[in-house]
Amino acid sequence: MLEGLSETALFTLWCRGSEASRSDSIITDPHAVRLLASLDYPYYEKFGEANQIYAIRALAFDGVVREFLDEHPRGTVVALAEGLQTSYWRLGSADCRWLSVDLPEVVSIREQLLPSEPNIVSVGASALELGWAEHVTPDEPVLITAEGLLYYLDEPSALGLITECARRFPGGRMVFDSVPRWWAGRRDKAFSVGSALTRSKVGTAGYTFPPMPFGISPREIRQFPRRVAGVASTRQISPPSGRGLHGRIVQAGYRSPIVPAPLRFAITELRFRGESRGR
Repeated sequence: MLEGLSETALFTLWCRGSEASRSDSIITDPHAVRLLASLDYPYYEKFGEANQIYAIRALAFDGVVREFLDEHPRGTVVALAEGLQTSYWRLGSADCRWLSVDLPEVVSIREQLLPSEPNIVSVGASALELGWAEHVTPDEPVLITAEGLLYYLDEPSALGLITECARRFPGGRMVFDSVPRWWAGRRDKAFSVGSALTRSKVGTAGYTFPPMPFGISPREIRQFPRRVAGVASTRQISPPSGRGLHGRIVQAGYRSPIVPAPLRFAITELRFRGESRGR
């Protein structure tokens, strides 16, 4: 079974699949429900109560990808560190090309338990190795997603990945989520955005998330066009409110004007400099 950083894919699957199985669910994700049931893993004992924040995050990313595919139906989506996400099927686009990048052990589970799709190309490698870029068809519109990835990198690696993507895919786009600096420095057990914002019960095993060394505020991200080579513009993505009070608390952690900018979490879409690609 997955260990270390790859084990976080099981945590987000637990949260998203559990949410999708509810009668009042905020997300429709039958593949996540089936995948969750297919893996013999002590989710509750390890992670504690499932939290809807990861479904909220997935819906926010879905919205960005859907906008991109509405504009470029035959574009390419590169899902870096995709984990056990099932975004391709939620979006229901048969024309796009989907590049799924993750470590070999994660790709192996995906290929065993998720449907084979002719438009999905899987690459078993670290997102930082950049060999995956060779699988992207030149001159096609490109959107790169980095859901739950950059804060597990150190700052030079995170900013270096953005810079390299901008260099290789002029006119392309990238969407990522981030945590503020005060949060990145924590080392609590059951270290997750969800447990912090909604006070979810943690697992009896006292699961500890891997270190998250890279923290950044929305204000700092807005400086990317001047600070990060190749970035033309930034756009903050507002996640949906979710269900009930907990859902509204999660949303407030990303966008409420009551929360000072240095304390906020963020989901950001970047546009890269250069001519737009493809059709």
